[in-house]
Amino acid sequence: MIKAKDLNKVYRTDEVETTALNNVNLEIKEGEFVAIMGPSGCGKSTLLNILGLLDNPSSGEYHFLDHEVSGYSERKRADLRKQNIGFVFQSFNLIDELTVFENVELPLLYLSVSSSERKERVNAALEQMQITHRKNHFPQQLSGGQQQRVAVARAVIAKPHLILADEPTGNLDSTHGDEVMKILTDLNEAGTSIIMVTHSPAYAEYAHRTINLFDGHIVTENFKGGFHV
Repeated sequence: MIKAKDLNKVYRTDEVETTALNNVNLEIKEGEFVAIMGPSGCGKSTLLNILGLLDNPSSGEYHFLDHEVSGYSERKRADLRKQNIGFVFQSFNLIDELTVFENVELPLLYLSVSSSERKERVNAALEQMQITHRKNHFPQQLSGGQQQRVAVARAVIAKPHLILADEPTGNLDSTHGDEVMKILTDLNEAGTSIIMVTHSPAYAEYAHRTINLFDGHIVTENFKGGFHV
């Protein structure tokens, strides 16, 4: 599903050059649940942005669903992204002026899905996330755990191949964090591939594999049932 070869990402200003990713090699199979860990500034979010087609690498190859996408334009990346990838963020990234229903519906509008199908799919996603009773509320009227349920519903509404979760439990207490991890696990068991950035070793345990980054390198990979360096 994903294959990255010698990925590099360098940020340059007039005075400073910063290497965020340094020769990263990575392969992720369809249906995997992978956690990415490492200290702040090690390149986790940069890697997630490239894997999610939000950014291009400075050099190297990135194959996503049999497309070599490392040199794609923003428009080509956006077309591939909106049909195949859902995002869940630490800060939820819901639109305050839209209701819960409208927030979840938004990706389907971009895909020109008919009104009747949108209604059916949004209601089904809200029911799956057990948030139907809040569908006419606005994000600021919800708890953090409820907002993240809405964010997950929005991420899965277009039936993506891949969900990228960037610290999805970071703003939640342990009870709501556990609920979100249970939802992600259920989605993975139903066939959705998941890549999650986390600082929590406990939540990384939900994944099949944990990739540890340091200074832009992959330094170790921990597989359930064995440890590989």
